[in-house]
Amino acid sequence: MTAAHYSDRRRPDALAEPLASIHYSLGGWTGTDDPPLAEETLEVLKPTSYLTRKYARGGVSLGLFISYYDQQRSGESMHSPKHCLPGNGWEIWKTGSAFVPTQASAVKINQFSIQHTGDRAVVLYWYQSRNQIIASEYLGKIVLIRDALVSGRTAGSIVRLTVADRSEAVQGGLEFASLIIPEVQRCFGH
Repeated sequence: MTAAHYSDRRRPDALAEPLASIHYSLGGWTGTDDPPLAEETLEVLKPTSYLTRKYARGGVSLGLFISYYDQQRSGESMHSPKHCLPGNGWEIWKTGSAFVPTQASAVKINQFSIQHTGDRAVVLYWYQSRNQIIASEYLGKIVLIRDALVSGRTAGSIVRLTVADRSEAVQGGLEFASLIIPEVQRCFGH
């Protein structure tokens, strides 16, 4: 059988719980909804579902963005911050990674330092599916092809946190990441 035949087996994979069911109160963090994304942005992203909120705890605040795709194919996959941030005027001046503790083990995520017109921030992001968390866009593409061929399931999400470029804000963002990962897994049905 050919790869094209297997890729035709892709089927939408609905969330068990909507992203909007993610709790507003997580480990002392309090969330508020952001305004909906502009129609032009949605035309580019083409998500099945998304969530955008602000969370705050003490003197630290962060922006949460989750974009979910019930199946991915050409033109409908997740957009990497490596491309979206510079496209919106942000300069990525430092790339790296961080590890976030979860119940199972520590997972690797991306950590980018960005700047735009004198403002500096740190972006933490990862790709999360029903069964795994991946930091690498390239590995994500390989896993997507494997999943399309093996199970026909290509659903996934990108989770992005944006914090101020201060050590306490970055540490808070990493702590929040350990809280949001299981929330996203709950939405997937795990």
